Amino acid sequence: MSERKNDGFINYELQEFKLFEPLFKWARKKSLWIVAFCTGCGGIEMPPLATARYDFERFGIMPNPAPRMGDLFLITGYVTPKTLKRIIITYEMMQDPKYVMIHGSCPINGGVYWDSYNVVKQLDKYLPVDVAIAGCMPRAEAVMDGIMEIMRKIEDGTADGWKRYRENYEYYRKNQDELFGEGWREKDARRWLAWI
Repeated sequence: MSERKNDGFINYELQEFKLFEPLFKWARKKSLWIVAFCTGCGGIEMPPLATARYDFERFGIMPNPAPRMGDLFLITGYVTPKTLKRIIITYEMMQDPKYVMIHGSCPINGGVYWDSYNVVKQLDKYLPVDVAIAGCMPRAEAVMDGIMEIMRKIEDGTADGWKRYRENYEYYRKNQDELFGEGWREKDARRWLAWI
């Protein structure tokens, strides 16, 4: 059962479900559906994860293009202000609980584009990041290690970026507005989301 709070977010953590929370966490860890946002060279490390050598489906992980059914948002490669708008809207379309994993140096600090005017240097200023995998590009083993890390964090409850986004919404919103200008949601996102 869920209830809608005044801030517009849905609070599903009612007292009667606390008993089953360890079971829910285990189930969430074992059924991650990935919404992948791969730009530049970041996406090239994803196909090896699905092959027989790594076979991420044995962990219950599967790619899923629909944000409303995904719970792991994977962002790879460089992020420009133009794509960041799509990333923010996609993240907000995903249901709670949702987790963000970034890989590659570019979303962490700009990577090889660190002095470019058109690359976002720190993605965690605009969205909460649960796991970051450094490297340019990280190998498939490192990505698999990051997936194991986020599964561990989900089970012990430390993958709480979706809660931090809710609690610090004004901070994230302020950074987004500084980059895009106030009113960008109403002006730009209306083209993609009819209900705004």
